Amino acid sequence: MTRSNLIGGEMLNWSDLHPVDARPPAAGPAATALLAAALQPRDSVLIAGPHAVDVITAVAARVTSVDLLLRSAPDAEEIAELLDDTKGQVFCGALDRFGADETYDVIVALDGLERLGGPDTPKLTWTEALARLRSRLAPTGRLLLGAQNSFGVERLIQPAITAALPRDEDWARDVADTAPAGIKPLQAALRGAGVEIAQTYAVFPSLVEAQLAATSVRGLAAVAAARSVAARNAGPTLMDPYRLVLDATAAGLGSDLAPAWYFVGGAERPGDAASTSPSVLPEGAVPTGSGVLLEEHLLAALRVDDQATLRRIIPDYAAWLGTGGAGSPDNVILDGTSYRLFGEAQDGDVVTHLTRFARRVLESGSRQPWPAGGDPQALTARLASMAGITVTEEVSASAEVIRPMGSAEQLATVARLADELAHASARAILFEGTVSGIRRSLPYRVGHAVLNPARVIRRRVKRLLRKVRR
Repeated sequence: MTRSNLIGGEMLNWSDLHPVDARPPAAGPAATALLAAALQPRDSVLIAGPHAVDVITAVAARVTSVDLLLRSAPDAEEIAELLDDTKGQVFCGALDRFGADETYDVIVALDGLERLGGPDTPKLTWTEALARLRSRLAPTGRLLLGAQNSFGVERLIQPAITAALPRDEDWARDVADTAPAGIKPLQAALRGAGVEIAQTYAVFPSLVEAQLAATSVRGLAAVAAARSVAARNAGPTLMDPYRLVLDATAAGLGSDLAPAWYFVGGAERPGDAASTSPSVLPEGAVPTGSGVLLEEHLLAALRVDDQATLRRIIPDYAAWLGTGGAGSPDNVILDGTSYRLFGEAQDGDVVTHLTRFARRVLESGSRQPWPAGGDPQALTARLASMAGITVTEEVSASAEVIRPMGSAEQLATVARLADELAHASARAILFEGTVSGIRRSLPYRVGHAVLNPARVIRRRVKRLLRKVRR
């Protein structure tokens, strides 16, 4: 029977499970998948820090004994009642008051170490907190640790105003120092504490909603990561989240700029944790096999004005849709000359899917060989014509202007529009000067008089009549 024990340093009027103005607890399918891969039925487990209820129950369902260390008294009571039929205890208080002598086969701290203390906890650095948890590991135990990246993609995409609004939980940081900045310093700190790292995962889009965790962020895994980040940042951003993640992974910075990380390690011997841990969590989140996302292939052609590639690929894609394929370029994988789905099928004809692609092109502010700031209907009509499809007036009747998602892409589009306008204005001035010069030339006037005798005669008659009236 699970019991709740107050050990000191507890927070009586605070909840991490149901926050009002604070960060939610660690959660997500990637967290659940990691636990499913790491836990064994006979393991004794300590869950340290706030974790979502479904994560806690997933652990309790897999092992025979589970203890919890929580700082929130209401959360401790709720979890103790929820796990009434589970062997274990709930310890409510700060990590520095956790004086139990028991060691554990697995310690789960996927939320990190920063929320293991309260406002009245003496200064406890991240390294000291790690050492205290490390001391609770059995000689062959395993540590599942999460850590936030202090310079992840959020720093590059979130508007500055959001970073200037602290939450209720952001009290003085001398309560518990944050994790070392950067993945390499973190790994060094873990090794310095005697934790041998078996596996490191880049987590997207955050610890509190871990949708994807991957040991290598490249290829189709990068696309899945970019999607999760973009879905979490649908509002105004400094840069387009989707493109930023893909560009970072293309530069080899996918893991370095990940919003967070999971570390799988052992006290003395990591054992076979590296071989048993999947490379992607949850498994199946990233399609297997080779190939590139069709959208990325088409965007690459647009950026360099490679219309030959567009005129080759778009008819092939339209033919694939005609044979029963169902997917827009953003969820279709191109592998040589074959196509396959990335995710769920999407209904619609060729024009519908090309319209979706056109919107994504304009939202990303991507370079294209046609005038900037266009509407998706006009771009769709151009792309559809490459497959021999004429977009009817009914489809393209309502012109809609799409703004790029990020402020940086908006500024780039404005700059390109200004450049195009300047070139158009220069050409108009040149044309006007050329026409004016032609009109003043003698050959033009002679030709004009010869080709327009009636106009010349009418002018002379009017002149004579004016003289007679005088």
